[in-house]
Amino acid sequence: MKNIVIIFTTTILFLGGCSFLEDVNNTLNYVDEAREFGNKANDFADQAPALAKEAINDEQALNEFENRLDEMKNDIKEFNELEAPEVGAELHQKIVDRNEQALDTIDQFLTNIEDGDLDPSMVENTEAFQTLAEINNIIDQIKKLSE
Repeated sequence: MKNIVIIFTTTILFLGGCSFLEDVNNTLNYVDEAREFGNKANDFADQAPALAKEAINDEQALNEFENRLDEMKNDIKEFNELEAPEVGAELHQKIVDRNEQALDTIDQFLTNIEDGDLDPSMVENTEAFQTLAEINNIIDQIKKLSE
């Protein structure tokens, strides 16, 4: 009987430990994904305004800008679908909210490009680019989850 209690207790502790390790591993994976997304968003925010201005008068720059918009749109959607660890759920939602704002502007750019009407005044409104740059402040908070 004593052996059964020891085996049972050991099993419970082992299973609990596995769950804890899995939670830690999931959190670390999420932090890595968030860091990678933050780098992409920051690069896009830095490069897109100049590329958008060039795209008004340059067909090659317009194609490159459209490709970058599509890539960023896909990156945003992939990040939004990530399952955040419980401890980072609120921060993840803040990023998703900002991502939705950025997606709206990206969709407006893509629609204008498809219609052949890239509006110079819209290019001056770089709110979407600023929104993506702000994401890094939240990503920094997420990085602290792995510390």
